[in-house]
Amino acid sequence: MSANVYFRAMACNNAWANHRLLGACSGLSPEELEAQRTSFFPTILYTLNHILTVDWYYVSSLEGASMGYAAFDPEVPCPDIADLAREQGLIDRRLIRLLDGSSEAELCASVELPRGKRVQTERRDRILLHLFEHQIHHRGQVHAMLAGSRIRPPQLDEFFMAAERGLRQEDLAALGLDEDVIWRDLPSAP
Repeated sequence: MSANVYFRAMACNNAWANHRLLGACSGLSPEELEAQRTSFFPTILYTLNHILTVDWYYVSSLEGASMGYAAFDPEVPCPDIADLAREQGLIDRRLIRLLDGSSEAELCASVELPRGKRVQTERRDRILLHLFEHQIHHRGQVHAMLAGSRIRPPQLDEFFMAAERGLRQEDLAALGLDEDVIWRDLPSAP
């Protein structure tokens, strides 16, 4: 599998997992979303907003028009779960579009990341690896926090399993993602 196919598949998985997790969280009341819980960030809402703002920061940098630290002001830009789901969906689609047709050379190109008074230069593929790990890390925290609520945490694994493809159709249609494009270059089951 080429690096571009891998990163694009990860971006689609990212969009799918965010969609499922935010869908489950939308069943919580505002009070439940803001209830203090044990995790890195103190609430489900705060953690979900952190995922969004970090995505804004990195995706805008990958696009070549970095928001810089303005991406984090305010820390909770979407106190309403419906607004948060909409904004997360928009940034997820931007990331997928960014990776559509990216060449190997583009994936190895340098990107500048504003870091306060300095600028960090990093390879695009390394930023993508970091971004996906960040997403998985914090979605896992929200998943665990949901386990302590009245809402059952959604399944977020097995996206790439060929035998599970049929189980993803409804979510992928809701996201406007073409199944054939997602699985086009992925190895199929024997």
